[in-house]
Amino acid sequence: MTRSKNNDAWQRAASFAARSHLHQFRRDGKTPYSAHPFRVAMTVRHVFEIDDPTVITAALLHDVIEDTTVDYDDLAEEFGTEVAEIVAVLSKDPRMPEPQREQAYDEGLARAGWKAKAIKLADVYDNYCDCAPDGRKKILDKVHRALAIAGADQHLTLAVRAVKELIS
Repeated sequence: MTRSKNNDAWQRAASFAARSHLHQFRRDGKTPYSAHPFRVAMTVRHVFEIDDPTVITAALLHDVIEDTTVDYDDLAEEFGTEVAEIVAVLSKDPRMPEPQREQAYDEGLARAGWKAKAIKLADVYDNYCDCAPDGRKKILDKVHRALAIAGADQHLTLAVRAVKELIS
């Protein structure tokens, strides 16, 4: 049963993400992984000032296809095809060798709409903030790639500015 898009989608997505990422931890081995998608959604809403319910919902779910057993069909059924499409664009194909996987990922994201790009910017923003200072060099490459992909889209002006300020 496909649920209609409604105002409670982000609340359902928060619970869905927490259940999907259960028993996963961030690199520190202590922080529950679900803290990351929650922070990404908060970054979208409070730092980038994007209050679109679809973007917030997809931000909460942005890693479930890539990092859990959830697939596109699960998301489409529960949250609709728009959310599932955004999350799919934000998911890397683990079957590909890393260099090709990264290139395919960037190309797909470059073709995506502003909503997926906003979430990617929030993702790198959070990863940069959450990274130990000695690990930021590796993250910076991903930040610069996300900024290049975001381009000059008018929907992303505040997001791009916030990411640039973070890394300056």
